[in-house]
Amino acid sequence: MIRIIIAEDQSMLRGALASLLSLEDDIEVMGEAKDGREALDLVKRLKPDVLVTDIEMPEYTGIEVAQKLKRDGSKTRVLIVTTFARSGYLQRARDAGVTGYILKDTSSDELSGAVRTVAKGGTVITPELLQAAWTTPDPLTDTERRILRLVEAGKTNKQISAELNLTPGTVRNYLAGAAHKLGASNRIEAFRTARENGWL
Repeated sequence: MIRIIIAEDQSMLRGALASLLSLEDDIEVMGEAKDGREALDLVKRLKPDVLVTDIEMPEYTGIEVAQKLKRDGSKTRVLIVTTFARSGYLQRARDAGVTGYILKDTSSDELSGAVRTVAKGGTVITPELLQAAWTTPDPLTDTERRILRLVEAGKTNKQISAELNLTPGTVRNYLAGAAHKLGASNRIEAFRTARENGWL
C-alpha cells in the first residue's frame, strides 16, 4: 500500500484529489494539509511514502516543504501537482529533491500512475517543461528570492531589512543585483519578471 499525504490550499481541489486517489486499491490517503506548515508537520509525524503537494500555499510553498524534508533526510518522496508550467519552478523543485512534477490538467490515471512511479523511486516530469528547464537557468540566489517576495508583498526596504536582519544598504545591494540579473529597471519590474518565469 502506498501511503500519501495531500497538501493543497484550495479545499475543493484538495478534497477532489483525495477522493480520486482513494479510489485506487493500492493508495491510502493518510491525511490532508491546507498549507505548507501543516504538510511538513503531517509528513514528520506520519512518515508517508509520498507527499502530493501544490507549489503556491500559505506558510511554506511546496518547494520549501521539499527543501526542508531533504535537509532533514526524510524518506518521503515529493510529487508536485500544479498549474504552473514554468521552467523556473521545475528547476527549483528538482534542486529541492522533488522527483515528480505534473500539471493539474493531468488525467486521474496519469496522476495515480505518477504517485506509483514516485513511490518506487522513479521520476515523473511533465514533458513540455523539460527542455525549457535545461535552457533557462534560474539566476537568483535564495536571499534575492526572499527579498523579491517581500517586495511583492508590498514591504519597503526598511521593513525588509528589519524582517531579514540585514542592513538597508545590504537590501538595496541585493535588489540591485537581482534587477541587473533580470534586466529590470526597478524593484517592481524585478519581482514581476521573476514571478513570470517561476523564479519566486
